[in-house]
Amino acid sequence: MAAEIVNPRSDSDTGQDGGAEPLDSFDPAFALHRGGKMAVQATVPLRDKDDLSLAYTPGVAKVCSAIAEQPDLVHDYTWKSSVVAVVTDGTAVLGLGDIGPEASLPVMEGKAILFKQFGGVDAVPLALACTDVDEIIETVVRLAPSFGGVNLEDISAPRCFEIERRLQERLDIPVFHDDQHGTAVVTLAALRNAARLSGRSIGDLRAVISGAGAAGVAIAKMLVEAGIGDVAVSDRKGVVSADRDDLTSVKRELAGFTNKARLAGSLEDALAGADVFIGVSGGTVAESAVASMAKGAFVFAMANPDPEVHPDVAHKYAAVVATGRSDFPNQINNVLAFPGIFAGALQVRASRITEGMKIAAAEALAAVVGDDLAADYVIPSPFDERVAPAVTAAVAAAARAEGVARR
Repeated sequence: MAAEIVNPRSDSDTGQDGGAEPLDSFDPAFALHRGGKMAVQATVPLRDKDDLSLAYTPGVAKVCSAIAEQPDLVHDYTWKSSVVAVVTDGTAVLGLGDIGPEASLPVMEGKAILFKQFGGVDAVPLALACTDVDEIIETVVRLAPSFGGVNLEDISAPRCFEIERRLQERLDIPVFHDDQHGTAVVTLAALRNAARLSGRSIGDLRAVISGAGAAGVAIAKMLVEAGIGDVAVSDRKGVVSADRDDLTSVKRELAGFTNKARLAGSLEDALAGADVFIGVSGGTVAESAVASMAKGAFVFAMANPDPEVHPDVAHKYAAVVATGRSDFPNQINNVLAFPGIFAGALQVRASRITEGMKIAAAEALAAVVGDDLAADYVIPSPFDERVAPAVTAAVAAAARAEGVARR
């Protein structure tokens, strides 16, 4: 699959009803997207009848028959082991929300070309016209024979948790919900380096997460797995704690392994004396709450396009500031994680992506920064060519160590 820009527009193609001026005549984003952002490209020649007889009939029948007798040969003689399905139902697209499958396609195409550009992994966007959990699961299970992995994308919480879990149980290929785990991996990498910069370890820190959706829950789980001192998560009603009687099953589970300090009340209350703020919810955090954090705190305000704490405010009080935006230093960007994670998993034909593989990815990502560590450089750029190879190698090694690699 070629990660190339295609633009089949003709001079007479207006792209709108009634001959109105096309949108891409005044907006470069529309110009870039006209015709889509990707295309299929052959990897073998078709120059003459001999090539055709090998690539298609009769030569292809030999390969089909061999796979029918030895199913594992599909990994060697098709693209299965190098291609990922990028699956969405369009219910939680970027910052746009429930906009439906068709409107999600530009994002899914973008995800596919990021896979190719940054990880060398082919990816196919699949926008599903269903939102029922059972229907999504059955659809993906039936499509799975064509793919080496499944990247779930922009599926709303709490449905996304059940969909991922059940697909992991039914499939023997990696299933990875990037909105959860990609964000968590990059956050952990940045936090490790911020702690190193300040002469502390993860275990010395108390963190507060704003947002108990897909990303917030996954970040909390990964920080606990990595040995965080303590972490509390806040939703719209305040800190998630076992004392609340309004929790979903996901949040009840969350309350069971977070908030050792048994904090209650609002997000602002929890931030008093905290070492780390991690925002994945939107909204605005009052400057007074940021000012109440511990000296030398870290503020990772990752909502897009408007961070929960503007960097100008955060820098008044925090030693390290990160956002989800590319126009500020320390961008927490999922593209630092998912291409290399899938490349590593596919390289060893992993049956799943484990917590150990994700933590290995975070450690490798953090290590890329090396001796260049600084307050405005705790995480590398997506365009740093060292990133994907480092993450790929670490994930592959972790898969072998954890017994989920099949080669």
